[in-house]
Amino acid sequence: MAKINRALYLQRARAENDILNQMQNTDHHFKFGLFFALTAVVFWGVLPIALKLSATFIDPVTLTWFRFFVAFLVSLVLQKLSGNLYQFKRLQNIDWLKLTLAAIFSVFNYVSFVYALDYLQPGPAQLTFQTAPFFLAFGGMLFFKERLSAVQMTCFATLALGMLLFFHPHLDFSNTQTNQLWIGILIVQFSALSWTSYALLQKSMISKLSPGNILLYIYGAGLLLMIPFSDFSYFPKMDTNQWFIAVFCALNTLIAYGSFAQSMKYWPTAQVGATVTLAPVFSFIFTAMVVAQGWWPTLIKSNPIDMLSLAGIILVIGSVICVQLMPIIARRYKAKVRPSYS
Repeated sequence: MAKINRALYLQRARAENDILNQMQNTDHHFKFGLFFALTAVVFWGVLPIALKLSATFIDPVTLTWFRFFVAFLVSLVLQKLSGNLYQFKRLQNIDWLKLTLAAIFSVFNYVSFVYALDYLQPGPAQLTFQTAPFFLAFGGMLFFKERLSAVQMTCFATLALGMLLFFHPHLDFSNTQTNQLWIGILIVQFSALSWTSYALLQKSMISKLSPGNILLYIYGAGLLLMIPFSDFSYFPKMDTNQWFIAVFCALNTLIAYGSFAQSMKYWPTAQVGATVTLAPVFSFIFTAMVVAQGWWPTLIKSNPIDMLSLAGIILVIGSVICVQLMPIIARRYKAKVRPSYS
């Protein structure tokens, strides 16, 4: 009898230890995912301002080529130093096809969003791009069989409501040329679908390539695809300030998309998608800071904000927090109500 009790005790101890290790690993994944996702969101928040400024001295395709060129060189050095380039040897034809499609969709996303800023200010452009995280979440359910709880689905609904409240001043189109507005919206929606396709293809390759290698191929293939459509005569004419803006856009690409790729490694697509919706909030904050300093007044204009907009910010942040915390709360609850071994 004593031996049976001891065996049951050891079995229960091992089970509890396994659950504790699993929870610790989950916590580490959550923290890493949070860090990388927020880093991407902050850099994406400031990017529309830089892209708006770049439109005064370079065309979108050439700028995107330059961003890919810088990102490719840095990524190649980093991957060479880390010794991860061997991973490409294990790829099959279907994997190369996925990577190539991801590169094409990434180029479409980059170029089309810059074109959209010819028709929209950064704020409204970010508003219409927020369909992308929803596309991403549902793409994760469709292609990767990821599940969302009823509470998380509700959070996505409140998140959408929060975005509408936050940008409700921009929903009054009476002072905007209708054709220009709808052209901008359609271009941004094309950009959002391209970004979602790129992200889902990238997610499908995580088990075979490191995030750095995935981006290395995307940058390399993308810059080759854009060479015939790029005008390199812009570069000799650029002054110091314009070079600073172009380099900032390139470094933004490297940091934001590198962080996004890492976050997809640690988090489900739904959680990443929900966090990405914070980008317009940061864009609004950075735009307000630029306007307050009086920088580029003819290009960057303030976004109106009132109590409804503030309520929208609170609702968006609360919804995102809920989407992130619900899986952890559910796992902890299951751990507490686990069946007893005694």
